Amino acid sequence: MVPMLSTRIDQLRSRTAPLEMSEDEFRSLGHDLVDRIAGFLASMRGRAVTPARPPDEIRAALKATRGLPEDGTPASVLLQCAADLLFNHSLFNGHPRFYGYITSSAAPIGMLAELLAAAVNANVGAWKLSPMATEIEAQTVRWLAQFIGYPTDCGGLLLSGGNMANLTCFLAARAARAGWDVRKQGAAAGPPLLIYASKETHTWIQKAADITGLGTDAIRWIGVDKWRRMDLAALEVQYKRDLEEGCRPFLVVGTAGTVSTGAVDPLPDLSAFCEGRQLWFHVDGAYGAFAAGVKDAPADLMGLTAADSVAVDPHKWLYAPLEAGCALVRDPAALRNAFSYHPPYYSFDVDATNYYDLGPQNSRGFRALKIWLALQQAGAAACRQMIGEDVALARHLYELAAEHPELEAFSHNLSITTLRYVPLELRGSVGSEQTEAYLNRLNQRLLTYFENSGEAFCSNALIEGKSALRFCIVNFRTSTGDIEAVPPLVARLGREAHAEASDQRFAANSHN
Repeated sequence: MVPMLSTRIDQLRSRTAPLEMSEDEFRSLGHDLVDRIAGFLASMRGRAVTPARPPDEIRAALKATRGLPEDGTPASVLLQCAADLLFNHSLFNGHPRFYGYITSSAAPIGMLAELLAAAVNANVGAWKLSPMATEIEAQTVRWLAQFIGYPTDCGGLLLSGGNMANLTCFLAARAARAGWDVRKQGAAAGPPLLIYASKETHTWIQKAADITGLGTDAIRWIGVDKWRRMDLAALEVQYKRDLEEGCRPFLVVGTAGTVSTGAVDPLPDLSAFCEGRQLWFHVDGAYGAFAAGVKDAPADLMGLTAADSVAVDPHKWLYAPLEAGCALVRDPAALRNAFSYHPPYYSFDVDATNYYDLGPQNSRGFRALKIWLALQQAGAAACRQMIGEDVALARHLYELAAEHPELEAFSHNLSITTLRYVPLELRGSVGSEQTEAYLNRLNQRLLTYFENSGEAFCSNALIEGKSALRFCIVNFRTSTGDIEAVPPLVARLGREAHAEASDQRFAANSHN
């Protein structure tokens, strides 16, 4: 052995790595961090929903231009610094007045579950690498299926979110319905493969068509009815036209809760349409599927139980921390047929559940634990109750907006309500081209006012060409008082935006 190498090996007999911590140090730092997080959660209601600071200020706080440090820093200093940066410079989707996107407040038990999962650091790609974590994920998948009324003997796995869950189901559909060995021969080996989806479908479908080599022209965008649900008559016409042109339709996508308005497609009718034509029926239920068992939920949600596949997102409406999506596929073999490969360097037992066989990832984190624990802490009945309360609060906001003299309520579906601000003096001219153009500009400006206020946070929607404010409640911290504060806040900020716009028009006219 080389002398220098021998000396180095001898030194490593009592190795102490810079990243290691003693038991006492880890315990002390952990207790301190948990105390900080508990204080943050307790203080959240009194904080601004977002700091509304420009990127250069955030980068300055981070000292983003500094280089990689050559020497280390004590963990206690780093954890305190990181907590301060995050608590003072983040948008809080767990804030009771966050209504922006479909990202729910994270259940505290899910936060603790992430720590526990990281401690074991299981690679849930193969059973041998993660025996208990694999079985917990399998049980969690069955519970999620049971929660929405889907067959519990389905196949499924957890993924990062809706995009990947939907993509996974898309690939299963392509392998099952292409009509040739599309995995080996590629999409070009047969007639053009086509997908049908409504114009309200989330952009994941464009990514899926792009990634899988079909191209976005393979998507047939079907119009919607007055409730913004897929138009079945238009679907029938497009399908017949495509058959006549020699194409091969293979997939129909129904949405259980559209992003803009929460509309639910006529899922039972779509299921019947697909069954008679040997088409794969997929439901994007990333947002709305969890409402299936809630009292007064849209009856069309019952149609998802007949789907060939369903995507759901526990981090959207089951209060799990990010990331947590789930693909459910009625025939478990369809996932294996779409993803399984067995190179010689794999020596895993094929009789056990090996998730690398069922999805796009080989190395997989332990996402299931935070969902598994939360479902047990609350129980299914309480989860449905919380979801039902979110729906009731969104309905209450719609009713309040409809009664407010300066607001116009547009829609309410599931837990999403859309509305806009209309100045009192413009009420009589609503519908005219000039007024509608101004109201669009005004409400786009109002959205910025609303987000920058820090008092609440919402997003936007376009309803039949009209710019609207969109409020989505997927938050167990939101209360009636929070909702009742919204209309006066929108009206106050709307008046400010309108006054500024009027001042700018006056100034422009003065210069002319």
